[in-house]
Amino acid sequence: MKTAISIDDRLLQDADRVARDMGVSRSRLFSVALREYLLHRHAQATIERLNRVYAGDADPAEQRTVKGMKAKFRPVLKERW
Repeated sequence: MKTAISIDDRLLQDADRVARDMGVSRSRLFSVALREYLLHRHAQATIERLNRVYAGDADPAEQRTVKGMKAKFRPVLKERW
């Protein structure tokens, strides 16, 4: 899909330089960079949720879900391999 965005001139020059160094198009560079950013953001959100759960600050629904998961998998973890 094509789209139009505004980017600072200096940032665009840097992006063009990196794209050339990598041997990819500017569009490909932006796609890869955006995908990596979104994955990082998702991972950070997951870490924040886990931190809240382990700190006891999670909402009650999350706490029930975690308790249920622990109860479900605890017997599996205790089995001898």
